[in-house]
Amino acid sequence: MESSDLENRLIDFSVAVMAVIDSIENDPRSKHLYNQLMRSATSTSLNYGEAQAAESRRDFIHKMRVALKELRESFVCLKILKKSGLLLPSDELLNENDELISIFVSSVVTATKNLKQVK
Repeated sequence: MESSDLENRLIDFSVAVMAVIDSIENDPRSKHLYNQLMRSATSTSLNYGEAQAAESRRDFIHKMRVALKELRESFVCLKILKKSGLLLPSDELLNENDELISIFVSSVVTATKNLKQVK
C-alpha cells in the first residue's frame, strides 16, 4: 500500500467518525466520549503525517506507535458507545478501524525488525 493511500484511508476514517458524531445529539452522558473519540480518531492521520516526516527510523517507529495507540483508543471508544447504546457506529466503521489497527501493527513490527537488522 502506498503511503498516500494509507493517509487517505486515515483521513476518510477521521471524516467518517466526525460525521457519525455530528449526526448524534450531544447529551451530558456522551459528551466526554464523543470528545475523546473526536480527538483520537482525528489524531491518527495527523500522527501518520508526522511519521512520514520522521527524522530517523526510531522516530518513525515512535510516531507509528502513537498513531496505533490512537487507533486502538478510537476502537475501544466506539465499542463503549455502541455497547452503551449512545452511538451505533456502523460495522463498516468498526471494521475499517480494526483493519487500520492491523496495518499499523504490521508496519510497526516490520519497521522494528528492520531497525534491529541494521544494527
